[in-house]
Amino acid sequence: MNRKQLLVCMIAGSVLGLGTQMARADDPGHATVGAGFDYTSGSYGTPFSTDIWDVPFSAGYQGDRWSVKLTVPWVRISGANDVIPGIGRVKNSNPHGRGHGKGNTGPVPSVTETTGSASGLGDIVAQATYGLVRNDAANFGLDLTGKIKFGTASADKGLGTGQNDYGVNLDAYKGLGAWTVFGGAGYMKYGSSQYIVLHNGWNANLGAGYKLDASDDIGAYFYFRQKISDSGYAERELTGYWNHHFGNAWRLQAYVLGGFSDGSPDWGVGGSMSYAF
Repeated sequence: MNRKQLLVCMIAGSVLGLGTQMARADDPGHATVGAGFDYTSGSYGTPFSTDIWDVPFSAGYQGDRWSVKLTVPWVRISGANDVIPGIGRVKNSNPHGRGHGKGNTGPVPSVTETTGSASGLGDIVAQATYGLVRNDAANFGLDLTGKIKFGTASADKGLGTGQNDYGVNLDAYKGLGAWTVFGGAGYMKYGSSQYIVLHNGWNANLGAGYKLDASDDIGAYFYFRQKISDSGYAERELTGYWNHHFGNAWRLQAYVLGGFSDGSPDWGVGGSMSYAF
């Protein structure tokens, strides 16, 4: 881990610690640790298929109204050099980028798309959520979330942009017996570099869940994100999920997704396990 990555980890840890103090001031709450995997595959509007493995490790704290979370992922990508995990297709003129070779010394624009593989630390994400509204009688809630995605993933490997991103989301849910409907909207400020230029963009989600029994629930939601790159596309995908609780401590989650635009993968699967204490 280089100095920049170490500094970012220290900052992210401080953000998590500050959020935890605020959560503890409101409610004793509980801490959570977890790990999982995500696999996606798609062409993203390029001539090649790009496969991405994401193995996230997370730690968080859940209070009465506050929750905080820190996620540290390991990423592997194999495919088009102009596809960046979490971003999609971009114009990547980094002369040392994935699939570009190492001989160039200056910023040479990417003329043709090539392929390559790389793996390593992904972008560390720190987020904090506050429950603006909690109405248990009406089974209604409204949450505000702030997020920082630190540019810890290697830009030279094409694992990220090397820049920080900042976002805010407003999400609501409403319980209707065994059903819960939910949705929200957010805005993300994306960092640009001399090699990759991105635009800020809005995102939105809408879905519903159904409680099968005391331990299991299923659901699905649709996600949309604006086009954030001149050579990219808007993101549209549908995700179906299943949650299972082993008592009060362990939780298992699995999902499948399908993409409906070149801004999204064609398909994906994933799962995670978390423990609360």
